[in-house]
Amino acid sequence: MSTSDERLLDNPARAALTGPHAHFAERRGRILRYPVDVSPWLALPDEPDADDWADVAALAGPGAEIPLLGFRGRVPDDWEITFDIDGVQMVDDGMAAAPDPEAIVLGPADVPEMLDLVERTKPGPFLPRTVELGTYLGIRREGALVAMAGERLHPPGWTEISAVCTDPSARGEGLASRLIRAVAHGIRQRGETPFLHTGAGNATAIRLYESLGFRLRLRTAFLAARAPDREPVRRSVVGPTPQFSPAGASPDHAL
Repeated sequence: MSTSDERLLDNPARAALTGPHAHFAERRGRILRYPVDVSPWLALPDEPDADDWADVAALAGPGAEIPLLGFRGRVPDDWEITFDIDGVQMVDDGMAAAPDPEAIVLGPADVPEMLDLVERTKPGPFLPRTVELGTYLGIRREGALVAMAGERLHPPGWTEISAVCTDPSARGEGLASRLIRAVAHGIRQRGETPFLHTGAGNATAIRLYESLGFRLRLRTAFLAARAPDREPVRRSVVGPTPQFSPAGASPDHAL
C-alpha cells in the first residue's frame, strides 16, 4: 500500500463512515457516528472546531461519555476526560494468512454467546449489532464458543481485525493466531489489507501480532470524554445516546 493509502488510517472511523460503512453513518454537521448498538466510535474531523464539539454534545446528550479513537487534539475545557490510554495501530506486513478448517462464520444467532465471551475476556467494545460490520469467525469446543475474531472499521482498501479473544479455558492453544490468519485471509481475498489496534502496554498482544507479520504503523490513543451536563443548542439529532465502557478499552488482544 502507498503512503497516501495509509493516511486513511490516521482517522479510520471517519474514513470508514465516509466510505464503505457510509450506510451506517448517523450525522450532525461534520460529526459522524455508528448506531449506538453497532459501535461506540464517533468520527471527528481532523481539526474539530467549537461548532463540531457542540454537535458532538448534541448527538450524545448532556453528560454522555464519548469514545474518541485516535484523537490527539485538545478537548474543550468544559468536557471531562474520563479515560486516556496509549495505543498502537499495526498493519499487515506479509502475514501468512490462511483459512482455518475449524473456524465457523458467526452471525446474529450467535450474538448472545459472543457477548458472553466478550464479557469474560474484555477485548474491547462489542455490541449487539457489531457483527453486522463484517465477517466474524469463531471456534467451538463441545458446542461452546471459546474463541473469536472479526472485522470492524472498514476504510477504503483496509479492514480492521477486532474482538480477538479466547476463553481462559482454551488459551495456550494458538486459537487467536489461527483466527487472525483466517480473518486476514478473507480480507486479502477482497483485495484489502488488514490492520488492527491494541493497547501500547499490551506487550503480549504486540509480540503476537509482530510474530504473525504485522508492523507498527503509529502510536495512537484511546480516549473518552464526558460531554457538559447542560443541554447544547440543537439543530437536529439522529439516534439515541452512545454508551462507552472504559473497562472494554483495556484489551486482552485487539480492540
